[in-house]
Amino acid sequence: MFALDQLERMQYKIVVMLLLGFQAHSVCAEQVMSEKPSTIDIIRRAVAEGKIAYKLTTPEELKALLGAGGKKKITNDGGMEILVLNYSDILARFGRMRDYSAPFTLLFIIAKGTPMDIGQDRQVILRNEDDLKKFDPFWGFAGVSLANLDLRGHRKLLDTMPFDSQTIWPEPNKMPEGFDPAALLEEGKNPGLGIRRLHEQGIDGRGVSIAIIDQPLLKDHIEYADKIKRYEAIDVEGVNLQMHGPPVTSIAVGKTCGVAPAAALFYFAAPMWKPDNQSYCKVIDEIINLNQSASVSEKIRVVSVSTGMFPQQANFDHWKEVLKRAEKHGILVVTCDPAFLEYGTLSRIPDKDSDNPSSYRRGKYSSANDVLFVPAGNRTIASRRGSEVYTYDRNGGMSWAAPYLAGLAALAYQVNPEIKPKTIVNLWLKTAVQTDIGPVVNPAGFIEAVRKFK
Repeated sequence: MFALDQLERMQYKIVVMLLLGFQAHSVCAEQVMSEKPSTIDIIRRAVAEGKIAYKLTTPEELKALLGAGGKKKITNDGGMEILVLNYSDILARFGRMRDYSAPFTLLFIIAKGTPMDIGQDRQVILRNEDDLKKFDPFWGFAGVSLANLDLRGHRKLLDTMPFDSQTIWPEPNKMPEGFDPAALLEEGKNPGLGIRRLHEQGIDGRGVSIAIIDQPLLKDHIEYADKIKRYEAIDVEGVNLQMHGPPVTSIAVGKTCGVAPAAALFYFAAPMWKPDNQSYCKVIDEIINLNQSASVSEKIRVVSVSTGMFPQQANFDHWKEVLKRAEKHGILVVTCDPAFLEYGTLSRIPDKDSDNPSSYRRGKYSSANDVLFVPAGNRTIASRRGSEVYTYDRNGGMSWAAPYLAGLAALAYQVNPEIKPKTIVNLWLKTAVQTDIGPVVNPAGFIEAVRKFK
């Protein structure tokens, strides 16, 4: 009897333990099922589904996924405005160009200190027409695929947006009538205002060297790779190739885009982002010494520096002294500083004759005080995206006008090697064509005046 009772009690305990174990397992299962996915899991799933992507996701779209609890901080970085959203284990950085009304779009996401792949190194593929609103007229649709869209109702937008030879367009039946990107890219290579007619006469900068001081350059672009006689990097170790150098180089000496396609090129990569003139001073002094060397057969007569920030930077007095030395040695230093010349930009009207001064309108970077206007907008330039990639740039800034003038100066030195730097600037103004928008640079008239000048 005792043994039977003991056995029953043991069986009871086993049943109770099994029941308790089952209940515990059920509770754990309910907890696992009720746990919310982490923010990292949410982001990874959204990236996989295409809901989060480089240049396509806005801060509002990220907040819709993660909630509004992220800490926000806004700063400036060059011409960009940067917005950072910081969640507990996610940091997202967004950017937009300050001069335009486009929204912030995603640049990168860091999850617990590790960058996530959101498509930075792949072509951006627009998903729908709403994505068009996320792009500004500074970067435009360069390197972007628009193949999924119907663009027939977006001609006005397309006429304001840059693009490049890597932009993928929809089928022709989904493009605005008369909009031909390939034709624009080809037409835009012409420097304009009769420059190519001068080339046909053999006035193309041969026998003259141009020095460019700018940011690290894509050296193997087909537009200018064989023009480079010397490339020197100054205080830019570890800095990636930048977008600024290829355009200015192609405008100055490019074989199809350049004002002086036969000129030799000396390129000095410098930290233009640093608020200090010392690098520029160092390069100009080196150029003066190079010209005195027997190893340089084609003397550097022109230096192009596409910035005008010298007065706001350190060592400005030193810079002014160096400019005087350059002039004394017969070297024209072309910059965007109004103290050099108060000039503004022009934009060619598409489908108009680029050689006719009336085919241009005032560019974005111009004012009523400008004493000369120079082509810069709606033209084709070399791109840093690849050795055979070209960009069709809509606005064109002062940075594009400076190498145009530098190339024109190289043509002048070819025709009249003894001409003085100040005389070149004076003849630009004296020979300018007066138009409804103001005095426009006149390459043919200028070269004729240079030829006759004694």
